[in-house]
Amino acid sequence: MRLDKFLKVSRLIKRRSVAKEVADQGRIDINGVTAKSSSTVKTGDELTIRYGNRILTVKIAQILDTTKKDEATKMYDIVSEERIETNQFTPYD
Repeated sequence: MRLDKFLKVSRLIKRRSVAKEVADQGRIDINGVTAKSSSTVKTGDELTIRYGNRILTVKIAQILDTTKKDEATKMYDIVSEERIETNQFTPYD
C-alpha cells in the first residue's frame, strides 16, 4: 500500500493530501530511509513521522484498505512519541 494512503486509512494523518505533502517534504522515514508519498509500506515496517512539534514512531501491525475510526489504531503500534521543544533558545555569553 502507498504510504500516503496508509497514513490516511490508519488516521495517523487525517487527509491524504496532507499525508502526501508531509511525506514529499522528507519528514517521514520508513525503516530509517526517507520516504516519498508513493513509497510502499508493508506489515512490520517502522515509520518515523515528524510533524508539528512531535516525532512519532510506529510499527505497522496490519494493512487494511478501509477501516472504521475505532479500528484504525489496530493498524499500527506506537513505538515512541517525542515532543520537540520549540523554544530551544541558547543565550550567547
